[in-house]
Amino acid sequence: MKECELLHARWCMLAAAGIIIPEALGYGNWVEAPLAALNGKAQYLGNDVGLSLGQVCLFEVLAMGGAEALRNEETDPVKRCYPGGTFDPFKFATDKDAEAVRVLKVKEIANGRLAMVAVLGFFAQAQATGTGPVANWSAHVADAWHVNVATNGVSIPFA
Repeated sequence: MKECELLHARWCMLAAAGIIIPEALGYGNWVEAPLAALNGKAQYLGNDVGLSLGQVCLFEVLAMGGAEALRNEETDPVKRCYPGGTFDPFKFATDKDAEAVRVLKVKEIANGRLAMVAVLGFFAQAQATGTGPVANWSAHVADAWHVNVATNGVSIPFA
């Protein structure tokens, strides 16, 4: 279960950044991004991808399948979670003592757990409002008394 939690944490940290950064830079939100790809206008950060949705999916399946195949070849459970080598290009874990590495691992899982909750919140607010987190945050900051979890009618049933 430790390996699963760590992998989910890492994916959610990437997802949280991938959801917030493009919207904050003005490239649209993640809720509407798949609609453009379905219409044949797949874009990444405002640039045309030039591939169909099927081609992008095939590339992702091959790339992730290859990465997972390499990861599954490792039998040592610690190396499966913390492979090192080319996966530690900045030598965060190899040039430090055991206590410093332990602290980094604790920080990684703590930030990963926060990211898992954040991504869950992004999904929930997208269902409730149909917009991304930056737009929701901006609307809340502009009028906090009238734009919050208790006033949208979906987050708290019968409110």
